[in-house]
Amino acid sequence: MTGTGSLLRLVLRRDRLLMPLWIVCLALAPVGYLSSIKAAYPDAAARQHFYDLNASSATFVVRNGPLYGSSLGNLLAWQCGFVPVVVGLIALLTVVRHTRTEEEAGRRELTGATVVGRHAGLAAAVLATCGACLMYGLVVGLGVAAQGVPAAGAFALGGGFALTGWVFAGVGAVAAQLTWGASGARGVGIGALVLAFLLRAAGDSSGSAGWLAWLSPIGWAHRMRPFAGEQWWVLALGVVATGLLVALAVALSARRDLGAALLPARLGRATAKASLRSPLALAWRLQRGTLVVWTVCLALVGLLMGGVARNVAEMMRDNQAVGEIFSRMGGGGAVTDAYLAGTMTLFGLAAAGYAVQATLKLRAEEAGGRAEPVLATAVGRVGWAAGHLAFAVLGSAFLLAVTGLATGAAYGSGASLVPAALAQLPAVWVLAGLAAALIGFFPRFAAAAWGLLGGFLLLSLVGTALRWNDVVLGISPFQHLARLPGGTFTVAPVLWLALIAVVAGAGGLAALRRRDLPVG
Repeated sequence: MTGTGSLLRLVLRRDRLLMPLWIVCLALAPVGYLSSIKAAYPDAAARQHFYDLNASSATFVVRNGPLYGSSLGNLLAWQCGFVPVVVGLIALLTVVRHTRTEEEAGRRELTGATVVGRHAGLAAAVLATCGACLMYGLVVGLGVAAQGVPAAGAFALGGGFALTGWVFAGVGAVAAQLTWGASGARGVGIGALVLAFLLRAAGDSSGSAGWLAWLSPIGWAHRMRPFAGEQWWVLALGVVATGLLVALAVALSARRDLGAALLPARLGRATAKASLRSPLALAWRLQRGTLVVWTVCLALVGLLMGGVARNVAEMMRDNQAVGEIFSRMGGGGAVTDAYLAGTMTLFGLAAAGYAVQATLKLRAEEAGGRAEPVLATAVGRVGWAAGHLAFAVLGSAFLLAVTGLATGAAYGSGASLVPAALAQLPAVWVLAGLAAALIGFFPRFAAAAWGLLGGFLLLSLVGTALRWNDVVLGISPFQHLARLPGGTFTVAPVLWLALIAVVAGAGGLAALRRRDLPVG
């Protein structure tokens, strides 16, 4: 463990911008939810009506978890039911980034050549991640308690979020020992996260199999029961599970060589296929797994949200304030159209996440030293980059089309939501163009594209609920799109956003063509 403190400071220095950003932005969500709940359900009768409609709805329970009561705090905890999933995802990705990614890039070998113990890097990554999750839980508790709800419930809510992050930090530590690359470790970790969500959903939606939720760290966050008779002892489950997972990761790390993995790697072909003779084909080979995972996950969410749309009209019909919130988020017209339009905005933000990831693959290939051998052939920089950008542009269109199709199929009534989903494309392309511009002009800060997406997400989710100034909300390209279904489609915003995306992307390609490669 020698050198753990020094490596911990290194991790914190590298994440000095990213870590505070996700803590603050994600902490604003519960505060924004609480303000919107107060506006939508100002009295006990309105909150009781909401509880009567949703407490027994299997679709809502699958999405958000159990609703324990009709108080303001109960509704807040239920509304934040998906937050533990997000915190768990951030935690496992952070640990993988500072462990397996470091090995894959060769930096772990350099630090290991100094006076650093074998397990110091793993310990530093886990400590930094768990510390960030704990800080997030405290910020949530303080922010929610300041809004006038019971402090015990507020800190139990934040503690449940931190608990989930701790456990999945341990999951990320174990996953980093199993596979040969960081992408494989991320896949294993995300698979565990999906399994935990499914166990929680199955347990909460089935009275006879409620014990399944106790097998899930996400279920433990709900079993903290914030604002409903807090069960603080559940925190011990998270602490014990985290300790066991980290101990397992340390034991597995001791059994493998640096850069190796416990799971055998699949051997490749001796010669490449003819289909890999172009930059676009190579990009397809590198990007296809990411596209498939995003498509499957968003299609499943689309099925869930489409099923919820069947019940949302009844919930919103008797509450004008709720209808107004959905209208500001996503569109006018009937309450169901407003809900579906708001859902399409969320899907657009998710597709933008895929577009950013697909675009940043360029930077990953460059930083990993894999771009140089390709560019040493007859392949030009622009052609190489355009192959990856094609997936950011066309892949996001495919992703939204499938998601719209799945949502419409679950909603029924012969609805086709594919056009409504595709209406989000111009804003998605703006994010891809900005990511390409960062890669070209400021490659060391390319990851800031995730910060831009986080800012737009904050404006769309929290800003609309709190009725921020229209000028501030207009910073997000998603605010300028047609709100479909139910809204009116206009061509001008589409053309302007497309122009911004083209200019940003073209500028990034031009800068990439002229600058040094690679830039560390």
